[in-house]
Amino acid sequence: MTDREQPSAILKTISRRELGELVRSQLQALLEQENFQGAKALLVPVKPVDIAEAIEGLPETMQAIAFRLLPKDEAIEVYENLDSSIQQTLIEDFKRQDVIDIVDQMSPDDRARLFDELPAKVVRQLLKQLSPQERQATALLLGYEAGTAGRTMTPEYVSVKEGWTISRALEHIRNLAHVSETIYYLYVTDTARRLTGILSLRNLVIGHPNKTIGELMIREVISVQTDTDQEEVARLIQRYDFLAVPVVDTEQRLVGIITVDDVIDILEEEATEDIYALGGVQSGGENYFQTNLLAVARKRVVWLSVLLVTNTFTTAVIKSQEAILDQVVVLAAFIPLLIGSGGNVGAQSSTVVIRGLNTDEIKIRNALKVIKREAIAGAFLGLMLGIVVTIWAYFIAEGNLSVAATVGMSLVAISVLASGAGSALPILFQSVGFDPALMSAPFITTVVDVLGVLIYLNLASRILNL
Repeated sequence: MTDREQPSAILKTISRRELGELVRSQLQALLEQENFQGAKALLVPVKPVDIAEAIEGLPETMQAIAFRLLPKDEAIEVYENLDSSIQQTLIEDFKRQDVIDIVDQMSPDDRARLFDELPAKVVRQLLKQLSPQERQATALLLGYEAGTAGRTMTPEYVSVKEGWTISRALEHIRNLAHVSETIYYLYVTDTARRLTGILSLRNLVIGHPNKTIGELMIREVISVQTDTDQEEVARLIQRYDFLAVPVVDTEQRLVGIITVDDVIDILEEEATEDIYALGGVQSGGENYFQTNLLAVARKRVVWLSVLLVTNTFTTAVIKSQEAILDQVVVLAAFIPLLIGSGGNVGAQSSTVVIRGLNTDEIKIRNALKVIKREAIAGAFLGLMLGIVVTIWAYFIAEGNLSVAATVGMSLVAISVLASGAGSALPILFQSVGFDPALMSAPFITTVVDVLGVLIYLNLASRILNL
């Protein structure tokens, strides 16, 4: 068995999950032995995305060596799959011409993302060295606001004219297929580059060679504007099961396309951002685990300070009802239970509502219906939990039925309040143009803590006649 055949045979016997670690460990061992030919042969049957993962796991001193073992065409695809921090490290290690060769042949959208991470001085130097066509494509993308369709799109697409025959269109595709992001959709434009229709490659191939594009194309085209939010673009592609969607400017001129692989990146990015926001952590679009610890602390302390200040109201409420607690000390024992349960109920409601808003399952026009539904759910939860807590509180309070009833009734009221607040606050934020994820579980929990203690102690005052 040759060196080239051996890695391939090994890779067939393991799962995809184990592939990255196996390639990384074998690659590192070969590089430590300075067996560069063996390392090169190891990478031959491995997919670019798996090679990128293996390189990321290598010691920093070996990353550039491993990357240089790759053929030029494959190196470009591997580079696009590397983490931005590794891309920057490699740029610093390469000679200038090596950098230009790789960057010049990257797809414009991936190149724009890389330039976003690099210092402005480095970007200017790299832009100067790009070919005129690639420089223009990258400058086009960098001119749009981050997070928009214009910034995410690639200008590498195939366009045809309405009057062309199928045979001419096929010849045109053969000439451009190697430089286009996708050829599954063909975009029909007029002399002013305005988008007038769309045609699938399938319909083109099965059509008669002498038929014109205008006879086969679909004129009702779904497109997005350059300033459309990237998350909205992702939803559109997901909704209609598109492989790509065209991007037009204000004059309906076709300027690029967004493909389904870009959408996967967008969905992952947006989901990560929402999860961080739900936890009260603002990532600022950066990789959290590669961010400086001091910067991480600065970002997290803002929300924690807000929550700390809000929690002082809980202390103030308890202080104001000190006389009640002095008379019935056992009431204090149930405060953690009630505010903890209320916070959990509110966190559940806010989580499902925020997710529903982000996936467009919940519309603002249906807000009252959603809030009502969650409040009723909170009432059911409160009743189920309240019965259990009332029985338990009866024994803890040494047979004091009034205290037990107070705890049970308070839990029902707090659960309804928590569900209502947990659903209403994210919807309110969405309606005024803010990210609903800002109404995260920690914030909802803190609000419910304050109001829950207020409800509990006031209810105790009335039931116990204090």
